[in-house]
Amino acid sequence: MSQRWKKIALYTFYTVMIIVVGGAFSFKVFQPIQVLPRIRLAPGFSVVMDDGERLTNEDMRGKLALYSFTYTRCQEPDCQRLIQTMLELQDKIDTVDFGGTEIQFVTITVDPEHDTQEALRAYAESIGADPALWHFARIDDPMLLKYVVGGGFETYYDEQEDGRIQLDPSFVLVDGWGIVRGEYHYRTLASDSDRILRHLDALAEEIRNSTGVASLAYEAAHYFLCYTP
Repeated sequence: MSQRWKKIALYTFYTVMIIVVGGAFSFKVFQPIQVLPRIRLAPGFSVVMDDGERLTNEDMRGKLALYSFTYTRCQEPDCQRLIQTMLELQDKIDTVDFGGTEIQFVTITVDPEHDTQEALRAYAESIGADPALWHFARIDDPMLLKYVVGGGFETYYDEQEDGRIQLDPSFVLVDGWGIVRGEYHYRTLASDSDRILRHLDALAEEIRNSTGVASLAYEAAHYFLCYTP
């Protein structure tokens, strides 16, 4: 190769590198696309819902799910805030364009000994939960409950000697591939309905648009950590 062609090749190489690096830098700085992080795999589970039907993690494939964890006897302020946030989300959920993807709310009790199927159904009715959207569920086996809620969903709870349950009420957002995309704990970061709705909207947009060539842009957003606040 002549000296002239070597210079052309070298010039072309550096030009391409400048374009690639500049484009990556601009993408990171301006963040034209924002996504939710892929945090970890959600746990496998099998729960009994308040209507008596059994629900497993496989039933949620292809659907978005917002899981929450509490118990009906909880009078702590954070438990009341969780229910209030869920009710606000229920009222505002129609403002999000899910593009045909189904969304479900699933609240799992950490007190299955008291929260029977009938008790959960009565509680759901008393607070005005929409049975088409929001389900209350229980896991009978205490060890399995601890594995699913404490281990898999990483929500802290512990039964005290006096029968009370120490609990960090929380929400966990899971996509249709069973990947945790959002975690919300009142004791670490405010979990208001507007913030969760914003994250639901970002996730729904990613599902609608990450097809074909556009999927590369969304993968770039994940790579450069362009996360929705």
